[in-house]
Amino acid sequence: MAYVISPPAIPAVAIAGSDDLFPVNRVYCVGRNYAAHAREMGHDPDREPPFFFAKAPENLVAASDLDGGGDFPYPVQSQDVHHEIELVVALSEGGANIAEDKALDHVWGYGVGIDMTRRDLQGEAKKMGRPWDVGKAFDHSAPIGRLHAASDTGHLDQGRVWLEINGDVRQDGDLNQLIWNIPETIAYLSGLFTLRSGDLIYTGTPAGVGPVAKGDVLVGGVDGLSGVKITVS
Repeated sequence: MAYVISPPAIPAVAIAGSDDLFPVNRVYCVGRNYAAHAREMGHDPDREPPFFFAKAPENLVAASDLDGGGDFPYPVQSQDVHHEIELVVALSEGGANIAEDKALDHVWGYGVGIDMTRRDLQGEAKKMGRPWDVGKAFDHSAPIGRLHAASDTGHLDQGRVWLEINGDVRQDGDLNQLIWNIPETIAYLSGLFTLRSGDLIYTGTPAGVGPVAKGDVLVGGVDGLSGVKITVS
């Protein structure tokens, strides 16, 4: 038996301090997981359970600041593209209905990513009650830095999360401001989907999201991890 076409390559993310790669299965994203960001988007975080959307693994862009960063081509279909800096969790094993107190056993490590969003197209989809895919899951929409093993960093529950554009700070928060922390997020998500090794979870963004323009240089990070850098072209 043979494939009728050549199978695509497995998307993968670089590892800090290693030539090895982390193979990616699915990319889950948590929506409005910082209270201040939920409020700036016009929602009440105290009344909202976690919700999720997905990006395709092919949307990932290698953008480690250790490697000089990556390129983000401004999409011609949009005139309002926003940045959202996030902690990314990489799973070493999956499962369904994972207990919260066992959730961190499923974590391989952590990285820094940017959820690039075509805000105008997302807004149109919201008004029409349609999925967010055109606003969220487009080419180059998931820049990501190098991953760090949890055995090196420990498990993260606090630390600065920040993003600068052309040297000016635009987002500045802390992991302790997450509405749903990492174990809670994994446990809840595993009740909706059977998680698998290689899954990534973009855990949500602090307040301060805003537009980018061609020529902008975005640099962001999370305490204890190497960062992410992109140039908008």
